[in-house]
Amino acid sequence: MRTYNILIDGLCKEGRLQDAQGIFQDLLTKGYNVTICTYNTMINGLCLEGLSDEAMTLLSKMEDNDCIPDVITYQTIIYALFENDENDKAEKLLREMIARGGGTGAAKKMGVEREQADSVESEEER
Repeated sequence: MRTYNILIDGLCKEGRLQDAQGIFQDLLTKGYNVTICTYNTMINGLCLEGLSDEAMTLLSKMEDNDCIPDVITYQTIIYALFENDENDKAEKLLREMIARGGGTGAAKKMGVEREQADSVESEEER
């Protein structure tokens, strides 16, 4: 599975998201044991392209396939949502992560980073 993860990651980083999605879908269709790393790689690829809604959909499918999201899964999507100014969705997902025991340390770090980014944006606007 490691080789597929590397391939999917490389395709996503080269802007070949459709190819990466095709390989990912083939793995699922053929019954391969897709790992959390594979899901996280695909979610990151979607987020890199600004497709946070699709990433959220994949998060749901991930859970349907008995693959439990981790802090990396949540952080990737939350950062993308904040980047797309979908703050309400990001905060909702952040609360979900905390409720599931996804680490208050990670949540606190993300909150601090977001506050710092907002502060910088405010300074730039002046």
